[in-house]
Amino acid sequence: MTEQKEIYPPSQEFLSKASIKSPEWLQMREEAADNLEAFWEKEAKKFLWRKPWNRVLEWHSPFSKWFVGGELNISENCLDRHLGTSRENKTAILWEGEPGEVRQLTYRELHDEVCRFANGLKKIGIRRGDRVAIYMPMVPEVAIALLACARIGATHNVVFGGFSSESLRGRLIDSKAKALITADGGFRRGKAIPLKLNADTAIHNYTNGSEKVVVEHVIVLRRTGENIPMQKGRDLWWDDLVAGASTTCPPESLPSDHPLYILYTSGTTGKPKGVVHGTGGYLVGTAATAKWIFDLKDEDIYWCTADVGWVTGHSYVVYGPLANGSTLLMYEGAPNWPHPDRFWDIIERHKVTLFYTAPTAIRACIQWGDEWPRKHNLSSLRLLGTVGEPINPEVWRWYHHTIGGGRCPIVDTWWQTETGMILISPFPGAVQTKPGSATLPLPGIDADVVDEKGNKLPPGQSGYLILRKPWPAMLMTIYGD
Repeated sequence: MTEQKEIYPPSQEFLSKASIKSPEWLQMREEAADNLEAFWEKEAKKFLWRKPWNRVLEWHSPFSKWFVGGELNISENCLDRHLGTSRENKTAILWEGEPGEVRQLTYRELHDEVCRFANGLKKIGIRRGDRVAIYMPMVPEVAIALLACARIGATHNVVFGGFSSESLRGRLIDSKAKALITADGGFRRGKAIPLKLNADTAIHNYTNGSEKVVVEHVIVLRRTGENIPMQKGRDLWWDDLVAGASTTCPPESLPSDHPLYILYTSGTTGKPKGVVHGTGGYLVGTAATAKWIFDLKDEDIYWCTADVGWVTGHSYVVYGPLANGSTLLMYEGAPNWPHPDRFWDIIERHKVTLFYTAPTAIRACIQWGDEWPRKHNLSSLRLLGTVGEPINPEVWRWYHHTIGGGRCPIVDTWWQTETGMILISPFPGAVQTKPGSATLPLPGIDADVVDEKGNKLPPGQSGYLILRKPWPAMLMTIYGD
């Protein structure tokens, strides 16, 4: 008896509108295999460069540099590039706080807020090359902070708002952060998380051997209204920093390999390590993969549930979608507050079309019961995605049938902090999917499965996943190491 493979081709409904179908996907794979540098150069030319590159790739294993000699600004490519077009007055960020308030920022409004905050940072002495730590809830200002740092060439270091003061302390010490951007708090399951108090604990009297505190400024966003101490000369309110600031801030022209951000790994092998990502290659890789994998269209409402404290939040909440001129939804709180249907309620009310979340969240939703999603009209959804860990077939099927109504392709994405961008995933209009499988490497990604001696294994055998060639968004180095 032959084994029946469970395969899900793209639905005709999805195929009819898909931007990339099988012939285009095959052509992309062939182009990348024939000439990797020409393939990625073609993608890079879609963005604004202040100075052209003189070499696409410089590779001295294990280090690679992309678009060598080129200069650009990622904030300019995420914001200014859309001004003067039909996207200028389009919603860039659609935000919902856990208590229920809703805000919308157009691309013009987001640009102006980023410029105001960037000018505020310059006013207190933050300059190109300085490190700025960000420890905030999921509010629009966290994206504003990232883009403002990028605009002036300061390297941001986002620390997940759920981390302890001890975790924050270690990252402040290692990155030698000159400033910290935080909030009085954030909401989680109806409670105010004391971010500013955690930050004070992290900063207070900390030293690294004989090294003294380097955080000179703490910028505090008013979010929860909690009464918090403010240290004179060090702490200042976000509103006061931007009061009277200009909405014009020329973007710095930065080398392609300028450090955009440091993001610390979870430290499963010891002390967390600061992964450094650059600017040019990172923009090209994240923007291209966001466009391909989520089949992004101007009318989409795209929701990635990741916190900006993780690499998914950097690449597929902020930079990738905004570089494509997308409308991204941000939500501050927990998926089960005040009820276990918060995700489905948000999708119905805001007519979300693209939903990207973690298998852990999906498994929790399964445990809470099917009655919760069934209360809501989820027909606006046209594509589902998973990220962060493998998804087992049973959970995949539930996601496909219960949430996607059997009509939405699922893009199961494999990548990690070090890769910066998705490397293995189906193209939703071109690749058949299989429950529990991330399917095939993306065009331009040379991946394989080998044994301990590096010998290629036949299909169906388990081994080591290897990547033979570099890709644009890969890490540049480990900070300070």
